[in-house]
Amino acid sequence: MLIGLPREIKTHEYRVGLTPASVRELVHHGHDVIVQKDAGHAIGLDDDDYVAAGARIADTPEEIFAAADMIVKVKEPQPAECRMLREGQVLFTYLHLAPDPEQTKLLVESGCVAIAYETVTDDRGGLPLLAPMSEVAGRMSIQAGAHCLEMEQGGRGMLLGGVPGVPAADVVIVGGGVVGANAARMAMGLEARVTVIDKSLRRLQELDMQFGPTLNTIYATVEAIERHVTGADLVVGAVLVPGAEAPKLITAGMVADMRRGSVIVDVAIDQGGCAETSRPTTHADPTYVVDGVVHYCVANMPGAVARTSTFALNNATLPFTVALADKGYKQALQDDAHLCDGLNVHHGKVTYEAVARDLDYAYQPAREALTG
Repeated sequence: MLIGLPREIKTHEYRVGLTPASVRELVHHGHDVIVQKDAGHAIGLDDDDYVAAGARIADTPEEIFAAADMIVKVKEPQPAECRMLREGQVLFTYLHLAPDPEQTKLLVESGCVAIAYETVTDDRGGLPLLAPMSEVAGRMSIQAGAHCLEMEQGGRGMLLGGVPGVPAADVVIVGGGVVGANAARMAMGLEARVTVIDKSLRRLQELDMQFGPTLNTIYATVEAIERHVTGADLVVGAVLVPGAEAPKLITAGMVADMRRGSVIVDVAIDQGGCAETSRPTTHADPTYVVDGVVHYCVANMPGAVARTSTFALNNATLPFTVALADKGYKQALQDDAHLCDGLNVHHGKVTYEAVARDLDYAYQPAREALTG
């Protein structure tokens, strides 16, 4: 199979879908890899490294999209990239389709086979290709939030952990999954007062056992979310419904009742955000203010630490990339139900139920699409 690696074009996105080590593994399996010039240069992965691993270099994305059987990326394809996709061409990347009707429409029209990292599952019900970036984003959310609390950024002028004789900041994390657990770990390490809100008692028990009595765990009700969010200095939105648009758990009314200079870091923005006042921002212009509350809603947070994120992502995606290349996408998906869960669009049909429901498309089950 000929596998293509284009350079990412989303604003300040420097991650790459394949490292030279991943390319070498694919070449070892008998495949050809074509890499766009300078795809990994920004994070120290130069063209010579890819050539040494067995890839050839192309000057333009057009060359890659025209030739490759499978495109491997990191972020969702931008409109110009969607229009280069071909009928039957495999796309393996993050998609986050539910809050993005334009991308969904373009992928459906292209006739491509779009497999989303974020909906691939594992035998424990987890999301193994989303987890590495969720770990990064969770840890970064506290780093970003602490910075936004500074006066220069429009914040309250609070040090997250306080100092002796001065109270620490109150950090409220809505959602106790991978993002929430990593955010809690970082915030507690900086000696903030941390509360995690989740609707799963089992998950709250796990977090309580993991972090001990210094973490406050709260069962999610409308009243609990309202009380804790409005009293927080920093709120981290860490809610995820796999493949679907994030529920708006933080209302505009709650935001209006927050203290001036408080901060919301909405990590759920990739799936539309969990605050009614959230809208996607970029690393070039990461924040805006609503009712005196600073909002940080960067849709590709791990891109800020692109080298770490690239290697963490490749560790998780490489076995699936190899399987798709070795077997062809149909056989690979039929052999692995967890990888099959990643199929979102197939030859003009939406094959992920939550995406079809949220965007009002007819739904064709993935298994049916593969055998039809």
